[in-house]
Amino acid sequence: MEKVKVGISCGDMNGVGLETVIKVFCDTRMLENIIPVIYSHAEIIKQTKRIGGMEEFTYQNASTAEDAVAKKVNLVNCWKEFKGDIEWGKPTALGGEMARRSLEMAASDLASNKIDVLVTAPFNKDNVQNADFNFPGHTEYLAKMAGTEKVLMFLVSPALKIGIVTGHVPLKEVSANITKEKITEKLAIMRESLERDFGIPTPRIAVLGLNPHAGDNGLIGTEEKDVILPVVRDQVEKGFHVYGPFGADGFFGSGAYLKFDAVLAMYHDQGLAPFKALAFDSGVNFTAGLPIVRTSPDHGVAYDLAGQGTADEASLRAAIFTATDVFLKRKEYRGFAGNPLQKQDIKENREDRRE
Repeated sequence: MEKVKVGISCGDMNGVGLETVIKVFCDTRMLENIIPVIYSHAEIIKQTKRIGGMEEFTYQNASTAEDAVAKKVNLVNCWKEFKGDIEWGKPTALGGEMARRSLEMAASDLASNKIDVLVTAPFNKDNVQNADFNFPGHTEYLAKMAGTEKVLMFLVSPALKIGIVTGHVPLKEVSANITKEKITEKLAIMRESLERDFGIPTPRIAVLGLNPHAGDNGLIGTEEKDVILPVVRDQVEKGFHVYGPFGADGFFGSGAYLKFDAVLAMYHDQGLAPFKALAFDSGVNFTAGLPIVRTSPDHGVAYDLAGQGTADEASLRAAIFTATDVFLKRKEYRGFAGNPLQKQDIKENREDRRE
């Protein structure tokens, strides 16, 4: 089996991200089919190893991702020196800076084909911001790098796959952002991803309503009748297997989601709440629609668990497996032409970010 080079950004050092990364690779069987490249710093790894009995974790320093070797965990130091201590459970400015540098360097290497896929440990969306980085999350940052706005936040697990129409949008703005064009666009991205990335040739997609009980024929809102249902009917007329709109509560409560290959939810919590309830340990956040492969665990920085050594690494492990599987499936898919992102599309940041 081809060994896939997996780049892993370290996320917020004061959270649980790096702990879960180290726990995953304490199991050396993970090195059989992948070459992991962690973007962090040796001192941060040293401090993290102390908290959870992870002393068996070993790695080798790599000057760049190109120097990464098989059968070992490879560490690329994102800056020359790290001065300070991890402050477990605290959203510090230094934690945001380290997370941002790690992501930028990993993304730069992904764009120039020095790694095959990117797995992002969670960061704090607040303290990572600065004058040059003004994005509500990884998805928007990578979409900007790729020069596209047509991406889909796609939560995936073996039993359930949910995409989101509006993503990181305040709840009061959701309805205004639900348009026929946007729903159609997200369905197209989802369908292509199911076929290309997950090997499902004729996917069955369920579409949720926006309002309680999917509007009850207009009694509790008209978005279903005016916007969502016309899109579903148009998709059916074009020969696609699209169904709905369904009321979200009964749809998940009755297990109806099991009849479909994927579900399109209208807003963030409508999709993520049931997904995390049903597939938290095995769930992965996948950015569909990008020319590169990026996944992350389906949880956040979890400051409340940080520094205790009790974080569960299952979702991070699943994110690595999913990224690897998608990369290999894309290579088999008809018309795949590799990673079209070019180094010049992103800001040079390797050498100056090490200072």
